[in-house]
Amino acid sequence: GTHRTAGRVMDWKAISVELNKKLDPAAIKPAPQGKFGDYVDGYHVISEANRIFGNGGWSYEITRLQEAHRATVQLQGKNGPYEQFRCSYLCTVKVTVGDTFKEGSAVGMGSGKPENMGDVIESAVKEAETDALKRALRTYGNTFGLALYDKSRENVGVEASDTEAASAIEQINGLADIAALQTWWVALCKNARHVAGNASVIAAKDKRKAELSERKAA
Repeated sequence: GTHRTAGRVMDWKAISVELNKKLDPAAIKPAPQGKFGDYVDGYHVISEANRIFGNGGWSYEITRLQEAHRATVQLQGKNGPYEQFRCSYLCTVKVTVGDTFKEGSAVGMGSGKPENMGDVIESAVKEAETDALKRALRTYGNTFGLALYDKSRENVGVEASDTEAASAIEQINGLADIAALQTWWVALCKNARHVAGNASVIAAKDKRKAELSERKAA
């Protein structure tokens, strides 16, 4: 069904097609030093939300932002002792898409020279906000990083483009017999698995197989 968002109609049928697509491996970034687990960055999830939901189709607000910890610690460096300011912030973000909403919370940390306290706080707040936003959006689908939480990584992959699918369907319809179709399909699964997994390509293959079977029977 469609839903109106501040004067905008959300086409959930088209949106759900996008949400069910796999996460493009190119968007996955390796864990930074000292952290674990691959991730997708804030820029990726925001641009994907704009692309899928439309610029006016979604929004987010910070519903909670509070300092969780702050301290100035004494450390020993190569050139003697020095002070470091550390802080962490807890942030909760509410994402609204059409008439649905999801929340996500995260903690962001910052550390630096005490005289750069403002920058350190800003860095911690920004990290908390970005991670909270990613957590809220994650539940909408694979492209928002949901695919990374399945150890098998089944939903990470490249989707077949319309051109690739059309080309494959054209080739399928040009195959003269079942043996040729089977040979071609095995090669496709090996060389272009993402195309072989495309629903319209599978439908075309099944249709062609049925046509060729009838011809053989006749």
